This record gives sequence, C-alpha cells and structure tokens, in this order.
Amino acid sequence: MKKGVLLFFSTIFFVAVHGNQVQDTTVKPLQINGSIGLTNNGISIIPTFSLNAPAAIFNFYVRKNRFSFDPDIRATLDGRKGSMIFWFRYRFIQGKKFNLSAGIHPAYNLALRTITEAGKISDITQARRFIAYEIAPSFVVSKHLSVGPYLLRGMGLQKDGPVSTYFVAFNTNITNIPIGNQLKFSWTPQFYYLNLDKQEGVYMANIFRLSHDKSPFSLQSVMNKEIKTNIKGSQNFAWNIILNYSFAHQYTRKK
Repeated sequence: MKKGVLLFFSTIFFVAVHGNQVQDTTVKPLQINGSIGLTNNGISIIPTFSLNAPAAIFNFYVRKNRFSFDPDIRATLDGRKGSMIFWFRYRFIQGKKFNLSAGIHPAYNLALRTITEAGKISDITQARRFIAYEIAPSFVVSKHLSVGPYLLRGMGLQKDGPVSTYFVAFNTNITNIPIGNQLKFSWTPQFYYLNLDKQEGVYMANIFRLSHDKSPFSLQSVMNKEIKTNIKGSQNFAWNIILNYSFAHQYTRKK
C-alpha cells in the first residue's frame, strides 16, 4: 500500500511538471490565505475524533497555479495534544460544473501516553506519524450549492496506534447564503463511513458557519453524531464552537 501512495504522488508530480512545460504568459498571483481559530473542543478533520479540550486551530493555504500547500495544525492550549497535517494538493480539473483535486500529506498526531519509569507513573506526549492521500471530486449545482464524494486513505507508520484508515464521505456544501445586514450563512452536512483497523462506523456531521462581508471574524460550529459504530473511543455526540479570524493576500511578481 505504501508503494501505491508513492505511485499516486509520483503521478501528481509528473502531471504537474508536464503541465508546467506549456508556456503561459499570464502572470499568476501567489495566494496566501488562512484562518486562526479558538474553540472549546478541537475536532479532527475526521469528526469521529476530538481533543475533548479547548484548542487553537491554524489553517493556511498557499497556492500557485494548480498546486497548493495547506498546513492544518490543531493543538490544545497547553500544546500536549493535537495534530499537524501538511497537505500537498493538485487541482486536475477546474471547471464551471465539475472540479477534481487530489492530495497527499504527512502528519503527526500528538497524544498523551502513560508510562512507568523507576516506579513513577507519568503522562508524556507521544508523536505518531501518518501518511495519507485524498481524492475530492465536486459537482457545482449552483452559485451556492455543490455536492461530491470524498475519499481519504490513511496509514500509520508505527504499530502502537491506528495502522489503516478509510474515510469515505458525501458532502453537500451550501455556501454564503445572504441572511440580511451583510451576514452570510454556510452549512455543510456530511454523511460518512469510517473504517479504522477493521472497526467500522457510520456517522452524520454538520458544519455551520456565520460570517459578515466586512469582518475577518466568523463563527463556526461542528457537530458529529454516531449512527452505527463499533469503533473504540467513538463518542455518541460531539460538538464545538469556533471563533475564526481569516486573512487573504495575493502577491504578483513584477516583470
């Protein structure tokens, strides 16, 4: 399977390099966007899992042409638990009605582990390493609506933790609905299946977001509910509320 991941990444790299050989006189801006958030509960990109503690969330997005580098960092306020994900993504198709992207990431998961040393019991932070790839097609229905499946395949690089992860979701993205006074409402219901080392679960998640046209601040909430599962550590219901600060910049190289 690891060979499959390397082949997948090599294919993306080849397509990108081959595509860049075509001369393009258009000046492409470098986009640097992101958000910084504070939440009462750090919920993972797979909503089954959460930190169960207040957390800071850092999402960044650096894009040039079809390539982007998207770090996703989530950590409890004491820095002892969290995750660091470093996405490398490529957009194969960017159309009016259909989009297709794929990506790969290395990641670190930070979790507390209890050890006994010299007869003394203590908790330490253990970093586990993962590698994963994603495929994300999207069908644009209207200005405010898009739908599509999403596949994430993850592999743990150590034996004392999750080794094999399959995350398959169907997303409905309802975005930027005007609700008055320059307020916008977005809603992403997500129905998903999770297979974690042959333990299985089916879930329903919802992401709500309230933003204002003239403010960099927004409110967001994630809610996750079990439908049927035998995954160890899964919670029947988890939720959070996030205060986000967003920023966006473009840089164009002068000739």
